[in-house]
Amino acid sequence: MLYTGVDYHRSFSYLTTMNDKGEIVTQRKLPSNGEIVDFLKSFRESMEVAIEATPSWYWLYDHLEDEGFEVKLSHPLKTKAIAYAKVKTDKVDSATLAHLLRSNLLPLSYVPEKLVRLNRELLRYRASLVRIQTGVKKRIHTILAKNNVSHGYSDLFGKQGMAFLHALALPENYKIALEGYIAVLDVVRQEIWAASKKVRQLAEGDHGALLLMTIPGMGYYSALLTKSEIGDVRRFRSAKQLCSYAGLVPSTHASGNTCYHGHITKQGSRWLRWILIEAAIHAVKRPGVLRRFYFKIERKKGGQIAKVATARKLLEWIYHILRDGRTYQEVEKIADLLGRGEPGKNFGHA
Repeated sequence: MLYTGVDYHRSFSYLTTMNDKGEIVTQRKLPSNGEIVDFLKSFRESMEVAIEATPSWYWLYDHLEDEGFEVKLSHPLKTKAIAYAKVKTDKVDSATLAHLLRSNLLPLSYVPEKLVRLNRELLRYRASLVRIQTGVKKRIHTILAKNNVSHGYSDLFGKQGMAFLHALALPENYKIALEGYIAVLDVVRQEIWAASKKVRQLAEGDHGALLLMTIPGMGYYSALLTKSEIGDVRRFRSAKQLCSYAGLVPSTHASGNTCYHGHITKQGSRWLRWILIEAAIHAVKRPGVLRRFYFKIERKKGGQIAKVATARKLLEWIYHILRDGRTYQEVEKIADLLGRGEPGKNFGHA
């Protein structure tokens, strides 16, 4: 058996191949294209390949897997920690990856199936469009402020508000900028509409997303984004493990016999954390267990901590919704009966 570590970069990649004894068979620098796969196919022995979970790992992983290689995706933070502890280096290069792979010490990252990854691309694309839209609107407001222009529209970017903007008499360069931003806004709105239409189609065909839509304030987009960022919920042994994956648990620091808890770790998907906090804000507007939980925390620790804690609580419920195929209302009812806002050990088969 051969073991290859690939230090994958956008233009060039570095490959190290080792045998069972840990001896380096070959080291190469290759363009980050099909040459990598062609080179690895030239070996006749069975081979495992390790690559790190960088932002651009999709292409190489899929290409290698399609060619029949057993591919391992390493977890960047854990790989660095283990490399330092076992190999005495804090540099994770191709040789380090190959050595950890051969020694069965390589910490692995979760690899979502292709459909989930494709859905994530669409959902994140729509989110980026919304942020562009928000930025353009802010720039338009800035132009109005610089020219001391006020208005009485509740929605400046509605039909009447847009007519008002088009009719504004401004100095030439401000007018050019305003009309340009309006043109950009029109294009972005069209793209958001098209992306939203596709998201709705996907969500309507996804049982898990439909269950998540029973959460107050969670629509097609929020539900499908949550489902896609979590992936297969059955890979988590507990709701607590899912919350840890999402980076919504407090960081801990031990000193002597004392353990200190700090801010949330913020590891994992920032998209999942973002949508959960948004969903929690909507959920607490409705009377119920989560609302009571939120205000209990808010009185003691303030609104920001309460929002994050409620998002974590909501994610615990989402775990049971997806794992057990229950609606939000069913989970809330059980949590209310237990009296602690958490399904816990007596809930289903937790």
